[in-house]
Amino acid sequence: MVIGGLQKHSLIDYPGKISCVLFLSGCNFDCPYCHNPQLVGEADRRLETMAAEDVFDFLAQRRGWLEGVVISGGEPTLHPDLPDLCRRIRDLGYSVKLDTNGSRPQMIRALVRAGLLDYLAMDIKTEPERYAEGVARWCDRTALLASLQIIMDSGLDYEFRTTCVRPLVTSDTIRHIARLISGSRLYALQPFRECRMLHPDYFGDIDPSYSLEEMERFRRIAEPWVSVCTVR
Repeated sequence: MVIGGLQKHSLIDYPGKISCVLFLSGCNFDCPYCHNPQLVGEADRRLETMAAEDVFDFLAQRRGWLEGVVISGGEPTLHPDLPDLCRRIRDLGYSVKLDTNGSRPQMIRALVRAGLLDYLAMDIKTEPERYAEGVARWCDRTALLASLQIIMDSGLDYEFRTTCVRPLVTSDTIRHIARLISGSRLYALQPFRECRMLHPDYFGDIDPSYSLEEMERFRRIAEPWVSVCTVR
C-alpha cells in the first residue's frame, strides 16, 4: 500500500461526518484536469509520505473526534490490500467512504459483500464511450456500467459525481449520464476550478470552466432522472 498523502481534517469530503482523507498513490486514468498529478500512474514508493502504521496511529489518537475516513487517490481499487486497509480502519470504529473511478467493479463488489464500506462515491468523467478522448487511453465501458449497478444495488449511501469541464462534458453528456444512473439517490455536479493540472496543454485555448448559470442548467437537465441533483 503506497500512501500518497493524508488530509487530517475535512468537513466536506464525507457527507454528514467529520473525516480525514487518505490518498493512495497510483491511478489507471489520465484525466487532463486531475489536481493530484503526483498520484497518477503506477504507484511509486518514492512518493510515500506516511507509513501505514503512522496512519493507524493517527487514527487511533483521533477516535472520538473524527467520525469517518475517506479513501481516495489516485485510484484506491488498484491496491489488492485495500480490503485489509478498510477492515483495520473499521476496527478502529470509523465509517469508511470510498472514492473510485469505477474501473474495478470486482474490487467494489468484494468490498460491499464483505461489509467493509459505509459510503461509495463514483466519478463519472463523461459518456463511457468517450473516455478514450481524454480520460484514459483504454477503458472498459462494461466495467464502468457494472460498477454503476453494483453501487446502486449496494444498499449503502452513495453518490455519483461529474466534474463539469470542457470539452469532456456538455449538456448531452449530463443528459446521457443522468439516464445511465436513473433513479440513483444523489448526483453531484462539480464545477472545474483552476488549479495545477496533469495535462494543461490538453485544453489549448479553451476555457475549461463553466459559469454558475451553466452549472444550474446542467442541474436542471439531470434533475428529472435522479432523486437529488446538486451543484457543489
